Amino acid sequence: MRTFRHLGAALAASLFLAACGGGGGSPRELGPSGAPTSAGSFTSVVSFGDSLSDLGTYSPATSVTGDGAPPYIGGRFTTNQAAGRIWVQTVAAGLGLAITPAEVGFNGLSQPCPAAAGGPAAAATCTGYGQGGARVTSPAGIGKNPDGSGALTVPVATQIANHLSRKGNFTAGDLVFMLAGANDVLVQFQVFAGKAAAIQAQAATGAITPQQANVLLLTAQTEGDIAVETAARQLATLIRTQILANGARYVAVLNVPDIGNTPLGGSLPPTARPVLSGFVATFNTALREGLDRQPVAIFDTVGALAAIIADPAAAGFTNVTVPACDAAVISAITGGLVTDGTSLFCNADALPYNGLRAGASATTWLFADGVHPTTGGHAAIAAFVNARLDELGWVD
Repeated sequence: MRTFRHLGAALAASLFLAACGGGGGSPRELGPSGAPTSAGSFTSVVSFGDSLSDLGTYSPATSVTGDGAPPYIGGRFTTNQAAGRIWVQTVAAGLGLAITPAEVGFNGLSQPCPAAAGGPAAAATCTGYGQGGARVTSPAGIGKNPDGSGALTVPVATQIANHLSRKGNFTAGDLVFMLAGANDVLVQFQVFAGKAAAIQAQAATGAITPQQANVLLLTAQTEGDIAVETAARQLATLIRTQILANGARYVAVLNVPDIGNTPLGGSLPPTARPVLSGFVATFNTALREGLDRQPVAIFDTVGALAAIIADPAAAGFTNVTVPACDAAVISAITGGLVTDGTSLFCNADALPYNGLRAGASATTWLFADGVHPTTGGHAAIAAFVNARLDELGWVD
């Protein structure tokens, strides 16, 4: 149970990357320019980012026995079916390749490349660097405590550096995916929300006028936009100087989905939701501009997944608004140590660890929790990515 307490408490108040969404900021999907147009001979899939691409970094935190050893209740930010995959695993499998976590751990403990125990060939699959809570350059990710306990949240800048330390460079045989930035958006939104609450409290007591409150709110929103834009430009610089400049030829950058168009977004006050969506749009626009005339492909995740929400039935979904995982059930399973319903501890398989709400489906409901996809949601993302790879001519 100590395992649950340490990481569960760290994540309890956290907001993580939304899997799906729609709305603002759609960079040119097949640009910016100069991306390869011929099929690659891929020998490896390399993925950088955060919880949407996390292959199981925090699995030990969900240990049934509480000692970090298997079996695990969950470990990925989804419905955690034994036979389920997250999107990047499905894409890799379609190419006849495997991808496994580059690092597993929590509370300051870390095991690099667990698959290496299976020998050199297995070690070569440890190219899934995404970690829940990770930001672009800041190590102070969502779910990581100031003392270093909780989630690892290795930032994208360090993820790339770790890959280069292991491999030396990228090769033409690497299919590189980047999906990052949502945690920087969420951090800035949390900062804005705190400022907005204080400003509104001052206005309510008459300490400031409504006009003064509006000016202060606009200033707070502008400060958030500036911080989000900075993170996006940092990410673009990393892609240019650390990935492309070190030999990568096939680089796919997925833009940040509109987190405002998730169950979390739907729970916000009507005045707050557009701010969150606006931060996403700011990030995506700055990222696109930072990659202008670079030989990468930008995948418009925003528009593609917005289409699912607009017409769920066409994509095979019956619910796109309610999380499939039940916070009360997960709380009971973890002895009350995880109360926020995070899908990290959600399991769609057999009792006694099934964390789904009554009537929910891991394949036809889109969201596992307030922001993360179910097994079916990940399958939809994989289908979108595969279709775009085919459209680019990167796969035969």
